[in-house]
Amino acid sequence: MKSRILFACVATAAIALTYTQSASASHRSKEEHAFSQVKSPEIPKSMVFAGQKVDLTPVNMYERFDRELTSMAYTHGNTLLTIKRANRLFPVMAPILESENVPADLLYLACIESTLDPFAVSSAKAAGLWQFMPATGREYGLEVNDYVDERFDIEKSTRAACKYLKKAFAKYGKWESVAASYNGGQGRISSELGSQKVESAFNLWLVPETSRYMFRLLAQKAIMENPSKYGYSIEAKQLYQPVEYSKVTVNTPVESWPDWAIEHGIDYLTLRTHNPWIRAKSLPNTSGKTYTVLIPTEKSMNRTTGSNEVFNHSWVTK
Repeated sequence: MKSRILFACVATAAIALTYTQSASASHRSKEEHAFSQVKSPEIPKSMVFAGQKVDLTPVNMYERFDRELTSMAYTHGNTLLTIKRANRLFPVMAPILESENVPADLLYLACIESTLDPFAVSSAKAAGLWQFMPATGREYGLEVNDYVDERFDIEKSTRAACKYLKKAFAKYGKWESVAASYNGGQGRISSELGSQKVESAFNLWLVPETSRYMFRLLAQKAIMENPSKYGYSIEAKQLYQPVEYSKVTVNTPVESWPDWAIEHGIDYLTLRTHNPWIRAKSLPNTSGKTYTVLIPTEKSMNRTTGSNEVFNHSWVTK
């Protein structure tokens, strides 16, 4: 009798131990799979930006680039939106850079400035795709006032950016220094290059934002040249499509833009969405200046009848 009781106790203990071990293993298994895999981006030995080779083998260069590439690769929402918007905007912007003899890689500057949001406004009041401050916009030929702000005009602001970039390149001869000056100002970069006795902004001690700026450009290029390498999966139909427009010139005052819009077959929302340079419900235009107003075609405003173009096929999942 005692032996049977002892056997039962041993058996019960064995079953309990087996259950405990099984539960523990199950718990460990759940813990092991509680998080998605997070992979560190691979850093190349070098990159080419705007025709210039950037050596990433020095520890300082490697770690600075790694910081920006890692950060940008995992900023999923903004990165996805930038790529989608690029499909609509690059067909407008890229030919302007080409006509102005500015390397196409400088398109990535607009990407990091605004995530290609045409309505972007910073806390410092920089505005548009290229984030011009009001005074800088005026300096490069853009009208900026309460009624018209051409910093939000995609074509005009892109040409103004090209003027700035070419002027800076003529001064520095290195695109990394041009990029640094776009963020920190030409006065500051010229002064620091002289006082620190170096030739490239890569070698300057600068405020963190400006010091990181050049590597953000490289990171933006790396991801947008091959999004799938960094885990992004985008179908062609998910890219924002270019918009077809009819163009109407205006060289007189406009008493009411909402009325004007209705007269031209659209509503005020559509007018402002596609002409973000319009900043009020009226336009005094006492000088008789000519403005071009874009009216989107009905066909291009419907996803079932609009275009299905892909500007860069590396952006979409094969």
